[in-house]
Amino acid sequence: MKYKDYYQILGVARGATEDEIKKAYRRLAHKYHPDVSKEPNAEERFKEIGEAYEVLKDKEKRAAYDRLGQHRPGEDFRPPPDWAEQFARGFGRGGFGAGAYTEEVDLSDLFGDLFGTARGAGRGAKFAMPGQDYEAVVQLPLEDAARGTEVSLDLNVPEYDAEGMPRRTPKTIKVRIPKGVTDGQKLRVPGKGGPGMNGGPPGALYLDIKLRPHPLFQPSGHDLYLEVPVTPTEAALGTAIEVPTLEGRVRLKIPAGARSGQKLRLAGKGLPTPDGAHGDLYAVVQVVTPSTLTPKERELYEQLGRLSTFNPREHFDRR
Repeated sequence: MKYKDYYQILGVARGATEDEIKKAYRRLAHKYHPDVSKEPNAEERFKEIGEAYEVLKDKEKRAAYDRLGQHRPGEDFRPPPDWAEQFARGFGRGGFGAGAYTEEVDLSDLFGDLFGTARGAGRGAKFAMPGQDYEAVVQLPLEDAARGTEVSLDLNVPEYDAEGMPRRTPKTIKVRIPKGVTDGQKLRVPGKGGPGMNGGPPGALYLDIKLRPHPLFQPSGHDLYLEVPVTPTEAALGTAIEVPTLEGRVRLKIPAGARSGQKLRLAGKGLPTPDGAHGDLYAVVQVVTPSTLTPKERELYEQLGRLSTFNPREHFDRR
């Protein structure tokens, strides 16, 4: 049989990953597609590229192909003695033995027989090719992430011209962002990528969500953190204050003896979750002292200092 180097046809190494093989196929298929290419041998190259991809994209076919060994393109060769025994059985050709396929055949015919693909698929068949995937970064205000929104994206999407050269084409895409997305989340929007060819499905649009810094809230997943300043008196005696949330102001009880860094949980006041629930809002207490004092305030603080038995450095004396 005549050997074809499918890796060489796609321009990839023999150890190429599935993703590398797919990208090489898409690039070459765009370049040599008969409907757009001006290359003199475009149709023949396109068929050859499709034939190589049909084998290398499938793990079983690729394993069978690799087992044939490496030869010069066009060289006559015979498969290893146990090749037919290993790969032909179980694919509808169980009657073939080690001496099978000694006649001059094409690799595409051989793989079409063994793996159930159309015989001669490389001779005239058009291969459905999925469209190009797009990717974009979407920066959202925290309020839009909480409520959901629609964004209009102006993208320079990758495409190939008739000569197969890459280029960037302006394109505007409108996308609905569901409520409750989180910082760093990646969303897949099917059908919003490049158009497919020969009946292939359109590609997908991948959105990298980035939340803009908020003046009050710090998100962590679906939870929110809010720094809440309190006076020394409020922290010592306890109080009830109003704090903001994404849905309006609510009452928060500061317990007596509150300390800086203490977290007070407001259940369900965070970002929405995919299951319809909500994350939590954590109010982080920050005890703040006044930077300036009136004469009367200074007098009272000095009096408190003389009367108080509280020693925040008591643990120093235990060492």
